[in-house]
Formats: sequence, structure tokens, C-alpha cells
Amino acid sequence: MRPTAARPRSTAPPLLAALLTLPAALALTACGGGSGSDPDTVKVSFKQSTDNSVKVMDTYLADIKRQFEKANPGKKVELVPIKAPDSEYYTKLQQMLRSPKTAPDLVYEDTFLINSDITSGYLKPLDGYLAKWDDWDRFVGTAKAAAKAQDGKTYGVPDGTDTRGLWFDKGIFAKAGLPADWRPKTWEDVLTAARTIRKKVPGVTPLNVYTGKPAGEAATMQGFEMLLYGTGDGTSDPLYDEASKKWITGSRGFRDALTFVETVYREKLGPDVSDALDPNFATRVRGELLPKGKLGIDLDGSWLPQDWGRGAGHEWPEWSRKLGLAPMPTQAGQAPGRVSMSGGWTWSIPAKAANPDLAFEFIETMQTKANAQKWYVANSGIAVREDVASDPAYVKAQPGIEFFTDLVASTHYRPAYPAYPKVSTAIQEAMERVTTGDSSVEEAASGYDEELKSATDGQVTSK
Repeated sequence: MRPTAARPRSTAPPLLAALLTLPAALALTACGGGSGSDPDTVKVSFKQSTDNSVKVMDTYLADIKRQFEKANPGKKVELVPIKAPDSEYYTKLQQMLRSPKTAPDLVYEDTFLINSDITSGYLKPLDGYLAKWDDWDRFVGTAKAAAKAQDGKTYGVPDGTDTRGLWFDKGIFAKAGLPADWRPKTWEDVLTAARTIRKKVPGVTPLNVYTGKPAGEAATMQGFEMLLYGTGDGTSDPLYDEASKKWITGSRGFRDALTFVETVYREKLGPDVSDALDPNFATRVRGELLPKGKLGIDLDGSWLPQDWGRGAGHEWPEWSRKLGLAPMPTQAGQAPGRVSMSGGWTWSIPAKAANPDLAFEFIETMQTKANAQKWYVANSGIAVREDVASDPAYVKAQPGIEFFTDLVASTHYRPAYPAYPKVSTAIQEAMERVTTGDSSVEEAASGYDEELKSATDGQVTSK
């Protein structure tokens, strides 16, 4: 879920929040819902790509809008896009949710923040609607759980999930003398391939690992957690201890993951630090570096082909021949031998929505089998409806779907509790410090431990 997953948060960096509050409040007053809204209009807010050439979500929602208005004469849909990088999207959306004057009727929520927003009272439980909706039984249990809060109620309808792995350029690999069927077994295998590319194929970036606060959750999930969850023996969560209900400090795995990030940037195996800390770098990776053969290995998500399809922002029909896919290995090749992270997004109804009933009717239109399947394919997502996942037309719709769907068997989900957004920010800060060289691994990890205590009100345990 790109994703991903995946996103408003009260935990935005204070400076960012301060800078955004005034312009966002002024801009959103004109487009929100709440008091005085037309009872026949449903306002739908979503994250719009910062890349002007990428219109996947816009195109999909425009089609659903046409279907909905045709099936419901007299009813209207107003699409309210928020065009911003991920971290700014979270902040702007949360500002909208605070007031009935600006709250839309339907919002696009990343699952990693849904519990934080529920705790803040921003979202409406959907159980009453779901009990009367037959299609809800078609959704897989893990996807349902991602939208369920600690109070046992469900606050969102998932529209897909995602997994992550290693994308690699076959042409660059050929020049470097690396195999076209590359399957690294350990972290060291990944670093060795990157070192080989740096030596034999000048002028390209050997390896991309997202890092730092500007990258937001992409750094945490595509970067750090893809490493962290490959440490240890895979039998317990390395971030959160379910037995004690506490967050984990002082772990060897955390330091090992930071060491990998430090190595990538210290040895100049990754992008220039200034590029890596550009909040729009992910857009460059998808739209420029990979299509132009400028990146050897990319630790990234299943959704990348959404930018490369026919009529997409960076149409690239050759991608399935030019790029290879490999699972991200565990640290030392220990079982299960590979690692993935999964997230996803949900459609949620704000607590202050003016037209919640109409909003759920719009969800029902989006989530018919035909429309859900259309979205999974367009968005390069992984189906969360069992009837779509078992449809041969879905499996064959796009190269890579089968590979990324197979990773679900060895995937992990973030501990998406209310404190997680603050925890994620602390991880990004630790990554950024070793990326820039401002701190050693030990200093950055110790700083994270202190930030974690503050972020979780002292609910920590050492391992």
C-alpha cells in the first residue's frame, strides 16, 4: 500500500506542521464538507500524485464518479484532490478532518496512520454499514484487520495491499557481469552486487534504499523495515513486543539495519545524499532513473508499474523485459530466506462528514468486483478480495503480479498502533543521521532509543 501504506498525523515534524497550518487552513476552508454542505453531494478527498503526468487515481475516480452519478440520479460527486508529498498529505488531511467546515465525506487513509486518527476521534466506525454489505465477506482477513482499531471496530474499507522486493536493471547487470536471474541470498550478496556495479558500470546509481525524514514512510517501510524484519529468526516482531505491549529498544537487529544503510551511503553505493533526501526522489526513481537505465538495484514496492502502463505518466511498455525481480533476502539467509513488508490504503468516512450514508454508497460502487479488479490492475496493487485474487484475468493482467503476490506468504505488517507514526519519524531521523554521516550507528541507535521512550510515553522494553 503504497504504501503503503502506506496518512494524516499529529506527529508531523513541528516546523512542517507550523509552516503548513496557515496556508492549508485557508486553502481547505473552500473545499471541505461539513455544515452547509449539499446533502446530495459526496465529497471525496484523495492523494493526488505530485507528478503531473501520473493520473492513475484521478482517472479511476473519474470513472467511478460517472458510474455513481448515472446510477443515482440527482446525486453528485465532488473530487477533492490533495496534491502533496506523503508527509504533507498526512498533515493537510488531518487538518481537514478536525472541523466539520472542512471535513470531506470520504478520505483515503494509509493503514499505518488509521489507528492514530481513530484515537484522535477523526474517523467514523463503519460496522453498521459493513454488516449490511454482502461484499464485505469477500475481503481477506488480513486486509480487514488492517482497518480494525484496538476497540474492535472497523474504520475503513481496504482497496488493496502491496509487497516489496528488489527491482534490478538487466542491462546494467549484463554490463557488470551479474546474472539475469539474480537471487541474492544475504544482505552481503546485495552489497556485493552494488559494489560490482559501481566498479564496472560508471555513471549509474548502484543501489537505492530510501532514507531520511523527507522520504517519510517510504524510508521507514521500503528502506529500514525491509532490513529490520530480515534480522533475527523471524518469529517475533522486532519493533514491538506483543507479550509486554511495549516497543523495543536496544536491539542488535536495529543497529545492523542502520549499519546496512550507513554502508550504502558511506561507500557511495546509493544516490547522492542530496538526491536521497529530496522528498520527491521516489518520483524520479519511477519516472526517470529506472526507465532511463540509470539505477542498478531498487529496493521498492509492487506498485511501480502503475506509472509505466499504457496512457500512464511515464509509459514504458518494455519494463517487464528490461527489469528483473528478486525477493529481498534475510540478513544471513536464515529462514524463511526472504522478507517483505505489506501495507495498504483504505477508504474511510470522517467522524465530521456531512453525508456519511452517501459516502458509503460511493464505497460500494468503488468496491464491486469489476471496479476493484480494475483498480488493482491500474494501481499495480495486490487484490484483497478473494474473488478477484482467484480470477485468472487478474493474475495475467500484468507482469510482476504473480511475483509480488507470492511474497505475501513471507510478508510482515507494521505494528500500526497509535504511537507508530512517532516511532516511524524516529526511525527516519536515525536513518538520516547515518546517511549524512552526522552520527555513528551507535549514536543514531541510542538517539532512537531515547526518542522512542518519548514517543511511546515510556512504554519500552529492551531486547
